[in-house]
Amino acid sequence: MISANTPLSIQTPKPVDATIDAASLTYQQIKERYQAAGQGHLLTFYDDLSDEEQAHLLAQLQTLNVERSNRIHQKATTCPSPMLTNQSVLLAPLPEECFDSTLEASSEKIQEWQTIGLEQISQNKVGVILLAGGQGTRLGSSAPKGCYNIDLPSSKSLFQIQAERILKLQQLASQQEGAQRKVVIPWYIMTSGPTRPATTKFFEEHNYFGLDRENVIFFEQGTLPCMTFDGKIMMESKSQIAVAPDGNGGVYAALRGTGVLANMAERKIEYLHAYCVDNCLVRVADPVFIGYCIQKNADCGAKVVRKKSPDEPVGVVCLRNATFNVVEYSEIDEEVAHRINPKNGQLAFGAGNIANHFYTVDFLNRVESFEGELEYHIARKKIKSLDFATGQVITPKQVNGMKLEMFVFDVFPFTQRMAVFEVDRREEFSPLKNAPGTGQDCPETSRRDILQQHVRFIENAGGKVIVGEDDKQIEGAPTLEISPLVTYSGEGLSDIVAGKSIKTPISIASLEDLKNAVF
Repeated sequence: MISANTPLSIQTPKPVDATIDAASLTYQQIKERYQAAGQGHLLTFYDDLSDEEQAHLLAQLQTLNVERSNRIHQKATTCPSPMLTNQSVLLAPLPEECFDSTLEASSEKIQEWQTIGLEQISQNKVGVILLAGGQGTRLGSSAPKGCYNIDLPSSKSLFQIQAERILKLQQLASQQEGAQRKVVIPWYIMTSGPTRPATTKFFEEHNYFGLDRENVIFFEQGTLPCMTFDGKIMMESKSQIAVAPDGNGGVYAALRGTGVLANMAERKIEYLHAYCVDNCLVRVADPVFIGYCIQKNADCGAKVVRKKSPDEPVGVVCLRNATFNVVEYSEIDEEVAHRINPKNGQLAFGAGNIANHFYTVDFLNRVESFEGELEYHIARKKIKSLDFATGQVITPKQVNGMKLEMFVFDVFPFTQRMAVFEVDRREEFSPLKNAPGTGQDCPETSRRDILQQHVRFIENAGGKVIVGEDDKQIEGAPTLEISPLVTYSGEGLSDIVAGKSIKTPISIASLEDLKNAVF
C-alpha cells in the first residue's frame, strides 16, 4: 500500500523497458492474439524496425487490452443514442427531494450545511480531486491550463488560487471544536501524460504554494487507442500506437489503477470534492456543498448553476429513463428546453452542469462493479497517423478517425442516492475556455469575475469601495484583489471593513494589508 506520508505518493507505473529483448515478449503469442482480435495490422512493419523499436512496440501491444478496446468501439458505435426517441417520455425534471438551491435557501440553512461540512473537514475526512489533464492550447499556451496566469494584479496562476483556498479552508476547519491537531485536505491532481512533467515541475518551482508536499498527490488518467470508423487501431508511427486520453471520466479507473483509492483508505477519507481546473471561482472542498450532500445521505452529488436561457449551450442535469444523467444541450429539443416549472417559474430543465461533484469513497470503490456498463463517447478527429499501404505518416485534411472517451458524469445513472445543489453562478462559476480577446469564458472574463466578487466581499461586509482615478477598471471591474489566504468566501472581513472605505487599485495579500488599506 502507498504510504500517506510518501511525497508525491502516487506514481504512474513505469513502462516496460524498451531495451528488453523482443523475444522475451513472446512475439508469436502477441501476433496470434492481435490477429484473432482483427488488429494484426499493427505488426505490419515489425520486420522493418530496429531491435529497440520492436521491443517498444511489443511492450505497448502486451500492455494494451485489445479485446477491451474492441468492445468499447463496438458499444460506442452500435448502441443507439438514447435521445433518438420521444424525449417527453425519456426526460424528466429533477425530483424535488434531491434538489436544493443556495439562491432560495435561508442563511440559517446554508450555515447549517456549512457547519456539517467544516466538521468533516476538521476530522480529516474530506479530500479533493482536481481534473487537470488539459493543456492551454486554446489559450495560446502549451503549458498545463492550471499554470495559466489570468492577469490578476498578483499574477497568480489558477493552481495557486486553488491551493490558497485549500490553505484557508484548512485554517477555518481547524477552528472547529474537536478538530484534529493538524487539519489536512489532501489534493489529488489528475494529469494527462503530456501535462504530468510540466505540472509537477510547476508545483516544485512554487514550493507547492505553501501546502505540504506529501498532501499533494499527482496521478495520470488513462489512454485509449485512436481508431478508424471501422474499428481498426491507428498508429502514429511504425513503432507507436496512436493513443489519446480517455476523457475526464477516466478518473474512476485511474483512481483505482494508480493506487489513489488505497491512499484515501489509508488516510481514512470518506468524502471527495471533484472539479475542473479551469473554473477560477471554484470553492475547493466547499463545506456548504459537502455538508448538504452529507445531510442528504448522498453517495454522489452535482453542483449546478441556473441556465441563463433555454438556448444556453450547457448540459443539463435531469432524469433520463428514470435515472440521473447529464443531457447535452444539442440533444434537447426546443419544446423541452423551454418548458417551465409551474411551481417556481424557472426552467424545468435548467440545472446547468458545471463538472463540480461530490462522492463518497464507498461510491468511488463501487464504480468498478458497473464500469463495463458506462457509456463511451465518440470524438471524430483529424488524426495524424500511419498509412499502412505506403508506410508514410499522413496529416489528414479531413476527419479520419475517432477518439473514445468517457465523461465524468457518466456514473450518475448508477448512483443510489443523488443530490443536486444549485449555486449562484456569479459567485462560483467562471470557466476559462477561450483565447484572450474572445469576450466569453476567456482570461479577461475570469479576471473580471474574480475582481467583481472581491468588491462584493467588501460591500457585503459593510465596507465601501472607492474607485481610484488611476484604476483602469479593465472589463469594467474595479481593481480590487483579495488573496484567498485572507478570506475563503467573504468571511472574516466585517470587523475590519464595516463602516469604512477602501480605494482601488489595490491587491490585498494579508489581513494586515487590509487593515492598512481601509480608512
